[in-house]
Amino acid sequence: MVKVLVASTNPKKLSELEQVLTHLGIVSIELVSLADVPAYPEPKEDGLTFEDNALIKARAGAAHTGLACVADDSGIAVTALNGMPGVLSARWAGLHGDDEANNRLLLAQMEDLPVRSAAFVSCCALVTPSGEQYTAIGRWEGEILRAPQGSYGFGYDPLFAPADTPGRSAAELTPEEKNALSHRGKALRTLAQHLAGL
Repeated sequence: MVKVLVASTNPKKLSELEQVLTHLGIVSIELVSLADVPAYPEPKEDGLTFEDNALIKARAGAAHTGLACVADDSGIAVTALNGMPGVLSARWAGLHGDDEANNRLLLAQMEDLPVRSAAFVSCCALVTPSGEQYTAIGRWEGEILRAPQGSYGFGYDPLFAPADTPGRSAAELTPEEKNALSHRGKALRTLAQHLAGL
């Protein structure tokens, strides 16, 4: 059994990766979270792209723990806002991880905009202790709703209506449905082949 660190404090991200690995029949990987390893300084996510930030987190995790490390950076890219919030998605309203404030601000900014197309984007990175690096990017196309819908998920899920689930927001999908369709699910499935190789 190979231990792999998931560099996130979000238990839902760990759960998503576990479900993807189980679905693909990859049973030789034991995922561990940041809570399972000695604390280390949180790296500054100052990259300009999702890939930059995912690699910053994965490199730090591998360097500090000696374990292969998976990290993700993701967010929502809104067409009418020139791709923003993008890498600033988690702190769009100023305070990192304040989902409610981020959603309120995005709705206010889009109030009078007729074009509401957007995509969730995720980059997942795997860095091994020997320095090998792999990345995978997933996109989930859809549009921004005019009011929140649903209570599943996190982040911008209540405002995002995926193109492949008409009439429902991402926050109205079961975890299984979301994993099958989402940006992160797509990126993780691509990355899983490299995880299997560990």
